[in-house]
Amino acid sequence: MPFRQKKIVETPVQTAGNRLTAHPFRMLDNYSPLSAPQVQLFAQLREAVPIIDAAINKLVRLTGGFEVRCGDPDTQALLQSFLSGVSVGGNQSGIWAFVSTYFDQLLTYGTAVGEIVVSGGHIMGLYNAPLNAVELRRSSNGFGIEVCAGGFPPRPVPYPELILFSALNPEPGALSGTSILKGLPFVSKILLNIYHTIGVNWERLGNVRFAVTYKPQNDAADRAYAKERAMQVAKEWGDAMQPGGRVKDFVTVGDVSIKTIGADNQILDSGVPVRQMLEQIVAKTGLPPFMLGLSWSSTERMSSQQADALTSELEAYRKILSPVIGKICRTYLTLSGLTDSFEIAWDDITLQDEVELSRARLYDAQAQRLVTQNTKEEKV
Repeated sequence: MPFRQKKIVETPVQTAGNRLTAHPFRMLDNYSPLSAPQVQLFAQLREAVPIIDAAINKLVRLTGGFEVRCGDPDTQALLQSFLSGVSVGGNQSGIWAFVSTYFDQLLTYGTAVGEIVVSGGHIMGLYNAPLNAVELRRSSNGFGIEVCAGGFPPRPVPYPELILFSALNPEPGALSGTSILKGLPFVSKILLNIYHTIGVNWERLGNVRFAVTYKPQNDAADRAYAKERAMQVAKEWGDAMQPGGRVKDFVTVGDVSIKTIGADNQILDSGVPVRQMLEQIVAKTGLPPFMLGLSWSSTERMSSQQADALTSELEAYRKILSPVIGKICRTYLTLSGLTDSFEIAWDDITLQDEVELSRARLYDAQAQRLVTQNTKEEKV
């Protein structure tokens, strides 16, 4: 009996939720704006905490470069020429300029959007789309994602095949990805409060202020002219402490005491709480502390276990970027009338340079520490 193929009817995703019970304006539920407040929050977080910005830039650079290989040498040369000279955003060129900005956006916001700009049947350039100009919408089947832009309500772009979209670790049912900075606003707020308090304390106590107290004696005349003498003392003290002038002596008669404001107060040690907050931030980035300039241990160095863990992180990021690069290359070959296959070969990840630079910084720190100890022992 011949095998009869069962006809499959297209059905929406069953776990997408019941849309029939939604409110009359359910169309608004289908959109996910990428210009949400957390997008601005993450951008300000990178600006406020420099170590976060340094970590993301370091991850982009450590991901390394790549090469697209084809079986046909002529196609290989043609594709390589395109990738090295393609216009990016109108002010850059080269595929890596696009990928680095795309990856930076992906790490910061959890979502990255780009576009292949085509004109006259040829790729004119690549464009990194700002997230505040793009919105996402769930497809009518409850499974796919449509990229929308412009107007209200936003309409899907007319050529979705030219859109490049990536989401980093999206939650189940979510349209957008998850930023690696998720969970850091609370920790960063405490860290910034500590830094702000240190600045305020140094502004108060670092710029020395004096309290000049005049105490009248029991003499009746002295008490009668206490106000005039206090004003005279204040005037002379102000002249003596006038900035920008020559050094003046302050001479007075009577019971006058001068004390430094804040001299008896001790500023709290911020080393422990700052380190605790930085540990949370560094753990989120996945980078060893010394790669971010943090020398928490005199014997700190990158072990083979740390190198393997960091390599695994970078390999995971490469798996997200490879489909984007592949789509760009496939679109170029298709528009050029070519059907050759290709593969993306990433450069080998080597952390040797980082290890050597970090070891040099460690040796300098150890030498400085020994000099300081020897100096203290000689004084004793």
